[in-house]
Amino acid sequence: MTIKAQIFTVLSLGLLAGAAAAQSTLDEGAAYFLDTPETNKYAVIITGPTVGQSNIDQFRGWTFRLHDVLARDYGYSSDSITLLYDRGESNSSSASLIDGAADREGIEMALTELAARVEPGDQITLYLIGHGSGAEDEAKFNIVGPDLTGPQFAEILDQFERQDMVIINTTSASYGFSTALSSEGRVVISATRSPSEKYDPVFSRYFIEALEERRGDRDKNNRVSMLEAFQYAKASVEQWYEEQGRLASEHAGLDDNGDALFSLDPAIDEADGRLAEIAFIDRLSDDSAGLSADAMALKLRMQELERSVFILRSRKADYLEADYWQEMEALLLELARTTGQFNELVNE
Repeated sequence: MTIKAQIFTVLSLGLLAGAAAAQSTLDEGAAYFLDTPETNKYAVIITGPTVGQSNIDQFRGWTFRLHDVLARDYGYSSDSITLLYDRGESNSSSASLIDGAADREGIEMALTELAARVEPGDQITLYLIGHGSGAEDEAKFNIVGPDLTGPQFAEILDQFERQDMVIINTTSASYGFSTALSSEGRVVISATRSPSEKYDPVFSRYFIEALEERRGDRDKNNRVSMLEAFQYAKASVEQWYEEQGRLASEHAGLDDNGDALFSLDPAIDEADGRLAEIAFIDRLSDDSAGLSADAMALKLRMQELERSVFILRSRKADYLEADYWQEMEALLLELARTTGQFNELVNE
């Protein structure tokens, strides 16, 4: 591919990725979700109890499918995935993957142990699967034993103030619980937009599908951001209800500016989406096994430039039009050249 063609491709991807612009300036000094080769990423999957064989099968399927996707497609290991499942046991062949029960003691113990292992700048992604109930401060995530309120869970998460965090709450009536988890520098995704959406969402199914084989990778950079996974899942949920001929009983939202106001469409509502676009499920150097040192350096540079493009685009409102496009053109040109050098090196 010629440099001219590479520039056109990168420019197209950069402008059509569909990410949101932010109203406020990104604090570059805070460096949220700053991927480096040294950054470690951890996943915590918490699946609450349920009744009825259909629900049991569905939650179990989502839980272990997510675990498999993280391990197979993103290189997570038993050391970087914590799975808390129902009462801590399962009659499935995947029972050995369970680390403990989804009760208050199990959650507190698992997260305290994780807090002792993580380093500043590491990323933790929490997936909540199961049932939710209540409204506002009384909104709860149903676990084994007394249910957990949003403020109670937020207090448990306070020990990760030096880590980047993503929370994907896929439960019914998830909104009230999720608003309590909103915080500066944190990405929170809720499967529902109000306490009245109390029927079990299908959002979890499609969010996992977005991660599987990187189906949600809209800009084709072989990485899936939380914004991309959210957009894929939301669109798939809407299509599912249309195909079923049913009125949608769930509307997913995303908050990443800490105001606890969830955007239903970050591409239109410019308040959110800025951090979710640079929060990736995979490590910066994922799938790089076998690359030479030179190729690895080029790949890391490509991903650093992509991040700079996303950040600049989110800050477009802070620039004069001419200055913005001048900086964007310089970034895209360098990204195209670096991409060309990388492709030539790995295809030799």
